[in-house]
Amino acid sequence: MSTRTLQRRLKEERTTLNEVVGIRRDLSTRYLRQPDLTISDVAYLLGFAEPSTFHRAFRKWSGLTPGEFRKSR
Repeated sequence: MSTRTLQRRLKEERTTLNEVVGIRRDLSTRYLRQPDLTISDVAYLLGFAEPSTFHRAFRKWSGLTPGEFRKSR
């Protein structure tokens, strides 16, 4: 999807990219607290193409890997 298409669709939905990222971040911690979901399941539920992409995003958001987050809880 082009940048312009994304901007147009976000505007149509009356939201911003920052809001979408914030929701994904909040949902990621909620899903990771559920032991029945694998990290791959969480990545899929959040719409990431690959678990590795989710892993990098989560580490950027929280400073922890998804596995480290689970162990700390």
